[in-house]
Amino acid sequence: MEITNVTEYEAIAKEKLPKMVYDYYASGAEDQWTLQENRNAFARILFRPRILIDVSKIDMRTTILGFNISMPIMVAPTAMQKMAHPEGEYATARAASAAGTIMTLSSWATSSVEEVASTGPGIRFFQLYVYKNRNVVEQLVRRAEKAGFKAIALTANDSGLASYVAGQIDRTLSWKDVQWLQTITKMPILVKGVITGEDARIAVQAGAAGIIVSNHGARQLDYVPATISALEEVVKATQGRIPVFLDGGVRRGTDVFKALALGASGIFIGRPVVFSLAAEGEAGVRKVLQMLRDEFELTMALSGCRSLKEITRNHITTEWDTPRPSARL
Repeated sequence: MEITNVTEYEAIAKEKLPKMVYDYYASGAEDQWTLQENRNAFARILFRPRILIDVSKIDMRTTILGFNISMPIMVAPTAMQKMAHPEGEYATARAASAAGTIMTLSSWATSSVEEVASTGPGIRFFQLYVYKNRNVVEQLVRRAEKAGFKAIALTANDSGLASYVAGQIDRTLSWKDVQWLQTITKMPILVKGVITGEDARIAVQAGAAGIIVSNHGARQLDYVPATISALEEVVKATQGRIPVFLDGGVRRGTDVFKALALGASGIFIGRPVVFSLAAEGEAGVRKVLQMLRDEFELTMALSGCRSLKEITRNHITTEWDTPRPSARL
């Protein structure tokens, strides 16, 4: 069967996986309003393409925290990938590496940092939950660093896990802990879960190396805005001091372009990875990354952008924009 877009993998995964596993990956909190809104909000952002620009050469390369990657499309942390496919995180790590991009390993992975590192070279980040037992946290961070991981994605406010697991998470976690983490590792720390300008400013002050705008796949608090709707507020609050990334709802290359036009330095994909992994293993994940890359390249060309720095706010229009004055000759 010929897969033509990323969303098709979800239906295949639904057929292949046990209902409980599919539901675990696919579901959102309560009414799932935010889950749907993470997608729907992208559809309300429209393009303002520029024409008659030579787009014979398109460069999608970028640098994230000093690391060169082939495109601004990266792999988000998703838990328990071996429930989707026997090769789990191994397959995802190889696919991300082959695509020349970054993989983020979940704290709740079914493969260790050492096992993922053993798959070969690649730029990898480690997503961290802070446990009540800080010695465990220190050990995890040290192991990730030793295994060659390049950054920590500290997940704030994610308790939508099974109750046993949630019981291990430290609910006293605060901004002081971002500073504490900096004392135990040289790795840069990204704060994941910021959706307001207020928290973005605090993240900058706390020494975060970057921010991931995320509502945790809409699995936490329902009726928070879509990540794409919260993005611009966060970007403006950081005043360009640290990079801001978007995680949540990306299914098309057009979505990637819209996020970059609103100021993101890159995006992360989560569910498309586990669904394609369930459907076709490593080949599925490779295909998802390639499809998004191809669509993003086409969107850039059709919008008149030859490099990421040419993607501007003027290339899109949103429902919260003030009407533009009509151009005078």
